[in-house]
Amino acid sequence: MGRPRRPLLSRDRIVATALAVVDADGLDALSTRRLAAELGVSGPSLYNHVSTMEDLVDAVVDTILGEVDLSMFATPVADWRTALREWARSYRAALAEHPNIVPALAHGMGHRPNSLKIADAVFGCLVDAGWPRGQATRIGALMRYFVTGSALGSFARGFPDDASVYAGRYPHLSEAHLLAEHQREIDEGAFELGLESLLDGLAARTVTARGASGRAGGTPRW
Repeated sequence: MGRPRRPLLSRDRIVATALAVVDADGLDALSTRRLAAELGVSGPSLYNHVSTMEDLVDAVVDTILGEVDLSMFATPVADWRTALREWARSYRAALAEHPNIVPALAHGMGHRPNSLKIADAVFGCLVDAGWPRGQATRIGALMRYFVTGSALGSFARGFPDDASVYAGRYPHLSEAHLLAEHQREIDEGAFELGLESLLDGLAARTVTARGASGRAGGTPRW
């Protein structure tokens, strides 16, 4: 038998093609019809490999989350702050490569293996470092909100580059039309400033959190 003209359809190929569609045109562009056309197959054949469109989006998200470095949690962590910093940077980098998929993260962890692996690693790091379980849960949520929010879009590119928009109406934004030229410096600088501020604030609460865990009744688990 000769080789088939097209590569055989597989879940991995479907997920990779779906990711390409989302990267190019956003989540709203992803449909059975669009995906089938990109793959050169009939729509119903897709459901031999993915059960629903929600299942497919979850698989796309989980593929991206698989790029997040968790090596800093592989062994007992001597410094939770350094571990969270390195992880947050890797997490943001993975999401920033695919900003159109970030809104799908709002649905929570679900059954995505890599998503759950991240949550387990961060929570375990914090608990092992001495944080009460309830505090560790909230810190994990806080970090997730911060990183996903920072990857959702560009603050700098959100300002029109037309100086006349601001002239005479917004006196404190007289140079806002120049922000887009410095997108990377501004957006990455804002992320680093926010990250260090969060870690500073958490470090300042460490003694309080540990002290509270010794009170009668302990602290909430969640």
